[in-house]
Amino acid sequence: MALVEVGTFLCGEKNEPVWLPSFYIDVFPVTNNDYARFVAATGHEPPQHWYRGKCPEVILDHPVVFVTWHDASAYAAWAGKELPTAQQWEKAARGTRGDAYPWGNNATPAKCNSRESGIGSTTPVSRYHSGVSPYGVYDLCGSTWEWCSTRSEPGRYELKAGAWTSPFARATPAVFNDASTEMLDDDTGFRCAALATVMGTLFDS
Repeated sequence: MALVEVGTFLCGEKNEPVWLPSFYIDVFPVTNNDYARFVAATGHEPPQHWYRGKCPEVILDHPVVFVTWHDASAYAAWAGKELPTAQQWEKAARGTRGDAYPWGNNATPAKCNSRESGIGSTTPVSRYHSGVSPYGVYDLCGSTWEWCSTRSEPGRYELKAGAWTSPFARATPAVFNDASTEMLDDDTGFRCAALATVMGTLFDS
């Protein structure tokens, strides 16, 4: 996980200042390999695209998809973490200066896996080295939409990142998107976060 230190950042499409306490966020989205350990440990239903309940080896290092918000939340709880808030996620992506993208302000589709890449699927979570955020966090643009813990309205939660199915314009971290908690698709995954105070307690125990 990467530490995002306490302080103010510029949030949303209007770049409004928002203060957040320190928190940690996963450097990579939760992979199929990560999720397989969760499934094995808990008996949780595996994603529908796994053959006979087992993930194909060729996508073990790809972000897990076909997970609902409830699936993502269950994994986070099992891991002793939680889903990031939309504001935590956005700060991890944009840094404190209000940059449009994790890598700065230049619109560079080649730095992420969006529709323009032409790949047509998810990619290994460590592929886009030039697209990391100021905190060293990967895939905060493209590859998969990521569930957040911020509720937009009853039964719906925010999503961030854009996806391999999305045009690059939708991959801007400040863009709003949400979905029903029951939605699951081949372009939707998640990562976990935890307040620094919580992680400190875990490290000390």
